[in-house]
Amino acid sequence: MKQALRDLAALVARVGVGGIFFANGWAKLEDGLKITGARFLEQGAPAPGAWATVTMLAELIGGALLIAGLAVSTTGLILFAEALAVFVVAPPLNPISMNELILLGAASLLLAVVGAGRVSVDHMVVIRRRESEAADEFAADSEADRVIASFREPEKPDSSDTKDSDAKDKPAVSGTEDTAPHPRPRPQSGDPKGAEDTTPSPTPGDTLVAGRKKPPARGRRPASG
Repeated sequence: MKQALRDLAALVARVGVGGIFFANGWAKLEDGLKITGARFLEQGAPAPGAWATVTMLAELIGGALLIAGLAVSTTGLILFAEALAVFVVAPPLNPISMNELILLGAASLLLAVVGAGRVSVDHMVVIRRRESEAADEFAADSEADRVIASFREPEKPDSSDTKDSDAKDKPAVSGTEDTAPHPRPRPQSGDPKGAEDTTPSPTPGDTLVAGRKKPPARGRRPASG
């Protein structure tokens, strides 16, 4: 809200001050440079012809620029210098009095310092162009920083690609695989491995005694007759 009021006040001041300057310059243009120079000569101004030309152009062009709001800082300083020179060198021509000249000079200086506001050509054209140029420079600096950072830090592999490669390397595990322990299968009768028996079968007539084989009984020799 405050900024809007400032812009409105700057617009009113520009139109009022610039309008008075432009009207005074237009009056000099209508009278002609010769008549205006003659008036300045009556007031004791040096080089009345050049003085009339300079003041007429400054008031016409400066007033129009103030109304439009273009180059207000420079224009305000020029109009302030013109009003100060008229105040020092020669009294102002009618319809502007000395008091009005002082007020116009002070207002011109104030506009040069404060600015034209947002309702002006300065803001809509010149300042926006500067903002866009600054944004372009900032974007270029950011791009250069990203390029430098990419050189300093190597690119990290994508996590999705790593997961896909790990999934390809690992064998697929069935969800129905049975991991419970089972008893060792017994050999079948038809299995040739099962037919092999590492335990030797006892020989007929042998008897195990205390873990050893009992020797076979010796036959009695027949008595000699």
